Amino acid sequence: MKYLEYLRRYRGRPLRLMEVCGTHTAQIHKTGIPALLPPSIQLVSGPGCPVCVTVSAYIDRLIALGMEEQNRIVTFGDMLRVPGSRMSLNEARAQGCVVRMVYSPMDTLKMAAKDPEHIYIFAAVGFETTAPVYCMMIKRAKEQGITNLRLLTSLKVMPPAIDWICAHNQQESMQGFQGSMQGFQGSMQGFLAPGHVCVITGSRAFEGLAAKYGIPFVVAGFEGEQLLAAIAALVKLQGQGRVVNMYPSAVTREGNTLAQAELETYFEPCDAAWRGMGIIPGSGRKLRPEYASFDAGSDELMADDGGNPACRCAQVLMGRIRPQECPLFGTACTPQSPQGACMVSMEGSCFNCWQAGGLTEQRNG
Repeated sequence: MKYLEYLRRYRGRPLRLMEVCGTHTAQIHKTGIPALLPPSIQLVSGPGCPVCVTVSAYIDRLIALGMEEQNRIVTFGDMLRVPGSRMSLNEARAQGCVVRMVYSPMDTLKMAAKDPEHIYIFAAVGFETTAPVYCMMIKRAKEQGITNLRLLTSLKVMPPAIDWICAHNQQESMQGFQGSMQGFQGSMQGFLAPGHVCVITGSRAFEGLAAKYGIPFVVAGFEGEQLLAAIAALVKLQGQGRVVNMYPSAVTREGNTLAQAELETYFEPCDAAWRGMGIIPGSGRKLRPEYASFDAGSDELMADDGGNPACRCAQVLMGRIRPQECPLFGTACTPQSPQGACMVSMEGSCFNCWQAGGLTEQRNG
C-alpha cells in the first residue's frame, strides 16, 4: 500500500490530525490505522458524533416531556443511554417515561398518524447530514395533515466547532496536560473533513477555515485505503491552507444545493451548546418561527450538568487527551456502563477505542 509506506517513512515534525466524523472514527479504529502510523503522526478524534456532543439539558427536556401523559418520545437507539443531569432516557423509562425507538425518523410520521390522541416528539439531533430528513418530516406532516408531530432539535453545524477548537488550541499552551499529547502542543495540523457532511455542504464549507488557520482540510471517503490516502495528503499539504476533495464520487465543491435550500426554508442559525465545550456562537440550527408549531421547546437547552465528575469526555472531544487517559476508561466506564456520552455511541471515540482494545485482547488471549 503506497500510502502506508509513505506515512511510515515520515520523519518530519510531530503532527496532530483530527477527524470530525463519527463514521471516520469508527472506521479508523476498525481498520487499525492508528497502530500503523509512526509515533510522530497522531490521529485525534474530534466532536464528530452528534450523540456525544448532546448536552444534559437536552436529555433532561426529553425526559420531562416523556413523563407527560399525552407525549411519546421517539428516538434512535444510541440516544437512550446518553447521561442527563440525573438519569438517561433508558433509566427514565423505568419511572414511566414513554420512549419509542426507531431506525428511521420517518417512522415517527406513521406512529403519529395512527395515534392522533398522543403527541409524538422526535429527538432531532445531528449535523448537516441528517437535518434534511427533518425538513422532509415537517413537509410530509403538513401535506398529510398530521398535527401531533413535534421535534426537539439539537442540530449542529461543523465549521464553527472546528473554528472554536483551532482558536482555543492556539490560545492555550497545553501545559498541564499529561500523557500522549505531550510534544504535540498547539492547534491541529490538519483535518479529515467529514465526507457525509460535505455531501450536503460541499467542500467549500471548509475553505474559510483552511485559509484562516493555514492548515489543510482533506475530504475523505470511508474505506481503509481512502482514509490512508487522505491522511497521506494531509501530511504532504502541511502548512498549506487548502481544501482537497479526495471523495469526488460523492462530494462536490458546491454540495447538494437542493438540500441546502430545504435547510434554509425550515431552519435558521442559532447558538448551540456542545457537551464539554460550552456555547459556540452560530453553531446550531433551530426551526424558523413559521414552523414553531412543530417545536417541542428546543430553546435555551444550554446547561450541561451532572454526570461523573471524573469523566473527561470534554478533553477527549477537544483532542486534548486520548480516551485511555481518562481515569474511568475501561474500569468504571465501559459500553455496558457508560459514564460519558463518548462511550455510549458506536461512533464515539471512547467506544471505538474500547472496542479496538477489547478485540486486541481477545486475539492475544
